[in-house]
Amino acid sequence: MTRPVLFIGGMDSSGGAGLLRDCATAQDFGIAARVAVTAVTAQTDHAVDCVQMVAPETLGAQIVAAGRVSAAKIGMLGTAVHVAQVARHLPDAPLVLDPVLVSSSGHVLLEPDGVALLLDRVVPRAQVITPNLPELRALGGTLGMGADLSVAGLASALLARGCGAVLVKGGHDDGTFCEDWLYTPKAAPLCFRARRLSGSLRGTGCQLASAIAVGLAGGQDLCAAIEAARLAVLARFQAQALPA
Repeated sequence: MTRPVLFIGGMDSSGGAGLLRDCATAQDFGIAARVAVTAVTAQTDHAVDCVQMVAPETLGAQIVAAGRVSAAKIGMLGTAVHVAQVARHLPDAPLVLDPVLVSSSGHVLLEPDGVALLLDRVVPRAQVITPNLPELRALGGTLGMGADLSVAGLASALLARGCGAVLVKGGHDDGTFCEDWLYTPKAAPLCFRARRLSGSLRGTGCQLASAIAVGLAGGQDLCAAIEAARLAVLARFQAQALPA
């Protein structure tokens, strides 16, 4: 029997993203969830109205109390102190890092010192990192990379920090097709491609990363876990488009 998956991140009161989205994803796949709450937020689809960070010691204690897990996924961390707590207490299990830096409405969710510490202490522990294009450029900027560096160059800079793979999400790009690109140290980049659907959904990045973590927990290789995760996001888009 697969042990639970640990989700570390913020509590989104609207349920659109964050830990509630992570837990819903785990439930869809029939996997038990454990959570470590970094922050309690009041937010809607349009704005983040309030953020209250959890005491760092409480965050660390939550991770320890979760016990043995088969994988972990990290989302919103908020501050450098919280990044340090997570790095100190991470379980020995496959890790998916979704570098949540800014909310969909533009609210900063990880301070600059936290981004630097994330790169130093958490990125090297990750089996895969799942930045969207703005997050990839922001991480590259913290590493001193120029804004004109290619996506492949930015992904290579992250790989050089020690992570196992970088999955660059293409949802913020334009075009008829949505392309996610997987970069690994020893293989050519791999493209996951699907027709771009109309409409918008918040929390798709959370859902994708948490579904990948669930797949890794179940013993899938990374590519299979990504494929299954993308299908889950597609199904949610399609469900939204169905008439009431």
